[in-house]
Amino acid sequence: MFIIITLFFYGCNTDLKEKKTLLFVGSFTDKKPGEGIHVYEFNKETAETKLTFTLNNITNTSFLKISKDGNYLYSVVDSQMKYNGKVAAFKIDVSNSKINLLNMQDCGGLNPAHLEIDKTGGFLINSNYSDGSLSLFKIKSDGSISLAKQILQFKDSSVIKSRQEASHIHSSNFSPDNRYVFAHDLGADKIRKFGFDKKNNSLINKSEIKTKLGSGPRHFTFHPNKLYGYGINELSGKINLYSYDEGSLNFIEDYQSYQQKQEIYTAADIHISDDGKFLYASNRGSEENSIVVFSINKNNGKLQLIEHVDTAGNHPRNFAISKEGNFLLVANQFTNNITIFKRNTKTGSLTKLPNQIIVNSPSSIQLKSY
Repeated sequence: MFIIITLFFYGCNTDLKEKKTLLFVGSFTDKKPGEGIHVYEFNKETAETKLTFTLNNITNTSFLKISKDGNYLYSVVDSQMKYNGKVAAFKIDVSNSKINLLNMQDCGGLNPAHLEIDKTGGFLINSNYSDGSLSLFKIKSDGSISLAKQILQFKDSSVIKSRQEASHIHSSNFSPDNRYVFAHDLGADKIRKFGFDKKNNSLINKSEIKTKLGSGPRHFTFHPNKLYGYGINELSGKINLYSYDEGSLNFIEDYQSYQQKQEIYTAADIHISDDGKFLYASNRGSEENSIVVFSINKNNGKLQLIEHVDTAGNHPRNFAISKEGNFLLVANQFTNNITIFKRNTKTGSLTKLPNQIIVNSPSSIQLKSY
């Protein structure tokens, strides 16, 4: 009798320890209140999904960022509107696979396009595309955000007049050592570097890193080894490789992200697998909607092309790799679908699965295992 009871409780504990993976999808809502954020349970073995929560009556929640501990979700609100956007903070209810609004703050500019959290989890930086500005927020102990501690605005331009008539800050990154912030100005062909002063809640000591004219820096990621950084250029369709050392980004070389030549390039997102072996980027365009896969040379950070894979949808914006590295999910904004790929962790290659997620105008994906 004693043995039977022991086994029963052991079985219960095993079930309780079973991990849950949540998928958060942010969407454009056609510039009017609608279904902005969807939450799904994601089966990390089969890639099957189950919708558990929909946040309705909110406008253009087009970029999401989850805290490192997985307790909080942050979203831009009112992106691409003619008035200042907002940043919203949500508490993640893991047990019920949903989110609850904590608070919302004015983002200090037009068209918030990207959010980033520093390595301590105490600060959030927002990039405003349309008026070329950055806003820095303090994250409170309960996950809510303060009023903006600092708002910086930039006035600049570059050679492609239809897209670079003014500064457009598309994203920003905290450095691996958390001492610097790099802001990527698509409109000026510049990466703007700042010192990060946590004590005084501010960005200081601005300097500039110029990119090739007409490149349009959009998104950026640092390698897990902290020695290299990779930037995706929207307008040239190229990926820049930089070495990183003590706050300095030094350009090494660039790589074509697209397989086919385009009249207009609109490259989008970039991520590296957790093991540091492979780099992925998304390409949008009338002639090509793809994910490009590169291997990364561990000795010098250089890239070697592996393949281009069609995203089975139109206008792939952001994408995410599951924590275990077995799956890659791509948000195809114009065809209202999220394509799911099985990822070979040894070769980096992708294989499209038959199951997909149908959701209106998906633009941002976050995955978190608990």
